[in-house]
Amino acid sequence: MVCSLDGYIADKNNSVSWFETSEIFDGGVQAESPEEFFNTVDCFVMGSHTYEHAFELSKNYGWPYGSVPTIVLSSRNLPADRDNIEFWLGSLDDLVEKQLKPRFRNVWVAGGAIITGEFIRKKLAHELKVSILPVIIGGGLLFFEHALQRQNIKLIELKAYNNGMVEMSYKFDFSQDSL
Repeated sequence: MVCSLDGYIADKNNSVSWFETSEIFDGGVQAESPEEFFNTVDCFVMGSHTYEHAFELSKNYGWPYGSVPTIVLSSRNLPADRDNIEFWLGSLDDLVEKQLKPRFRNVWVAGGAIITGEFIRKKLAHELKVSILPVIIGGGLLFFEHALQRQNIKLIELKAYNNGMVEMSYKFDFSQDSL
């Protein structure tokens, strides 16, 4: 998930225009291109609001997820103009057991905050990557909008990029009960 330093994934107008940063951090490394990252993903999962936002943006900028299978969690009838888009109405447990595990190895939950929180709450997430951009936006949609239980996580990687973004990767430790 990409968020601002103050923990927001979208501003008060549901915009992510603040994702573009002109910050330069000399001690950082060059970020991999989105295409390089997407080549490591077998399937994207997202909620309907994230899908609608990406669908609208794709009209001007192209579909950011390429030909990678994308499963949208929604009870609504949403437009799809690509063969790699599937819609799911059912439990997350069934999605993981019946659709994701048999077909995919590396699934990325691309958003939003509610869906991500549900995957964490149900202990269906194994790793969490948080990319923090060097901006404070002061309000909007929080990354962890809904209260989560305490979870034990372990930092496994930390990267600073030359655009000022910091990426932290964590593994969940579900071997201990949440407090």
